[in-house]
Amino acid sequence: MLRVPMADLKSQYQPISEEMNEAVRAVLESGRFILGENVKSLEQEIAESGGAKHGIGVNSGTDAIWLALKALGIGPGDEVITTPFTFVATTEVIAQLGAVPVYADIDPVTFNLDPEKISARITERTRAILPVHLYGQPADIKRIEEIAERNNLKVVYDGAQAIGAQAYGKPIGAFGDAVTLSFFPTKNLGGAGDGGMILTNDDALAETLRAFRFHGSGGTYSYRYVGYCSRLDEIQAAVLRTKFPHLAAWNEARRKNAGKYRELLADLPITLPAESVFAKHVYHQFTIRCTERDTLREYLKAREIDTGVYYPSPLHVEEAYRYLGYKPGDLPEAERACREVLSLPVFPEMTDQQLAHTAASIRCFFEER
Repeated sequence: MLRVPMADLKSQYQPISEEMNEAVRAVLESGRFILGENVKSLEQEIAESGGAKHGIGVNSGTDAIWLALKALGIGPGDEVITTPFTFVATTEVIAQLGAVPVYADIDPVTFNLDPEKISARITERTRAILPVHLYGQPADIKRIEEIAERNNLKVVYDGAQAIGAQAYGKPIGAFGDAVTLSFFPTKNLGGAGDGGMILTNDDALAETLRAFRFHGSGGTYSYRYVGYCSRLDEIQAAVLRTKFPHLAAWNEARRKNAGKYRELLADLPITLPAESVFAKHVYHQFTIRCTERDTLREYLKAREIDTGVYYPSPLHVEEAYRYLGYKPGDLPEAERACREVLSLPVFPEMTDQQLAHTAASIRCFFEER
């Protein structure tokens, strides 16, 4: 039976293996492993492509969010509005800074923060909004920034799943006070380990972030801030620089695969992902909704097709965050999404046969009901 994984990093590596191996070898031979020329060049390349003046390479996408919020002055007692339907990183960094995560419900069509729900959550202690460009689709940037401007709030976008995406004809790095990226291996641009970056158009913020990631220092034994140690290393930067020129083609392959799914699954009793009219979706995930999600997932597993559930539980009911006082039923759209979402393989190296097998298997599931 044809095997269909959620991602195939070996297939991605093979065509560029010689170039990547040479890039890593060059770093090892140079003896310069921290904040060298590869990091500097990668920062410039991704910032320019991403619509930002500055890129600040850090240790992970989680660190990128933490540092961005800290550099914007978010601290104890401040409230940050965010989504309960995403990976835990957004919530945990708010909590680690001593601030309070405040959840707003999601748009059931895009899975992103619903701007209509944000305004009702603003209080005199609200300092920032932290939306996520979930699955590769930009959040409703224009409406979010209108709300932020009216209420004098900072905006940090978690773009971990959306490198290469656009909104209103501009790359996502053109918006907000900062945008954070992740280079986790399975992301659209993934390293050979952890890595992240912060994009910003604010010169002063960029300067602060560069100091924060290096113990609050400018690189000498003089410390302007209480800092942190979070630096993207040279080997990861070399790997990412090898892969970055391929990102646009890989994203287009994802979009092409998404288009094929739409054709092959169009008339089935599932909800296909929507693409906002203002956005260019880069399909980090192709996520359907199905009321029989768990049964369908088991059926596909039996046919050697991997799927993902991102995410099985909304963060407001997780044990670690019960202290915030939310209960089941408070955020119904996020809770319903957690019961229904199923991500199908959409990786760039996916073959036509693998995609056809996946779609045909889903069709067979419903025909056999």
